[in-house]
Amino acid sequence: MRIRTLPVVALLALLAPLTACGGDGSSAADPGSGGGGETTSQAAGNDTVCAGETTDLLKQVCDSGKLTVSTDPAYPPQSSLNEQTGEYEGFDIDVATEIAKRLGVDVAWETPAWDVITAGSWNGRWDTTVGSMTPTNDRQKVLYFTEPYNYTPAVVVVPADDDSVTDLTTDLDGKKIGVCGGCTYDQYLQKTLAIKGYTFDFVIDDAEISGYDTDTTALQDLANGRLDAVITSSTTAQGYIDAGNPVKIVGDPVFYEPLSVGFDKSSDPSSESLYEAVNGIVKDMHADGTLTALSEKWYDGQDLTTQQ
Repeated sequence: MRIRTLPVVALLALLAPLTACGGDGSSAADPGSGGGGETTSQAAGNDTVCAGETTDLLKQVCDSGKLTVSTDPAYPPQSSLNEQTGEYEGFDIDVATEIAKRLGVDVAWETPAWDVITAGSWNGRWDTTVGSMTPTNDRQKVLYFTEPYNYTPAVVVVPADDDSVTDLTTDLDGKKIGVCGGCTYDQYLQKTLAIKGYTFDFVIDDAEISGYDTDTTALQDLANGRLDAVITSSTTAQGYIDAGNPVKIVGDPVFYEPLSVGFDKSSDPSSESLYEAVNGIVKDMHADGTLTALSEKWYDGQDLTTQQ
């Protein structure tokens, strides 16, 4: 997931994403193919965006009847593949599906590597990304971001039997800490994490950083004794703990990260029309309680859709 001092929290408020993340490099699935594919068909009724006048990429999406969304399925409960149903599921999946519904189109999925998503220059392979992405300054150079649809706490995770970490400002200095490579947690440890208008309290010094393809892989190495700690989102950490793994969260969140929907600035046709439409949809989903309901559904009753 993610970028995410409480100023940091404020930080989050900014329109911003994790957590932070890697990808599995798979391609979009067809309906019924076992990869999620398109969801419930959406007729473009009078109350949908596509029922009105559209231009550029928004028009292309409306005309095709399909919004192709990239996401990272290695982060339950945000996004994962249910092997029994063959469908993607999670908070991000539900958010993207609702966005498509309000546009008046179906949704289809792409699951490229995280660094490919954040780099921009998508060349039309997908229309938008809904994958708990934090809008860092460097990402904003190549992507448009909506206002945040979620704010996720970044937490420290240690082995369940480790009682040595009681003060995050001192006890992790020089320790071997795992994070998803190139994500906001990596940037936090390197003290390079930046979002315009916000400051961070970088409390961990001289960490030995181990980068991984996903947070889950880092957590697996932590459980196997190869790391002293991992920094990840509270949602990913709790999901890993709930699955019975021998790790625990220690201390308060080191920062909070705003997560936003992203669009390629280099898109041809221009993605600005689609970005503006979806930004409006995100605002509506905040206002009508949809995002709160989805957060409470996937995050054990927690509303993570407002600044802490």
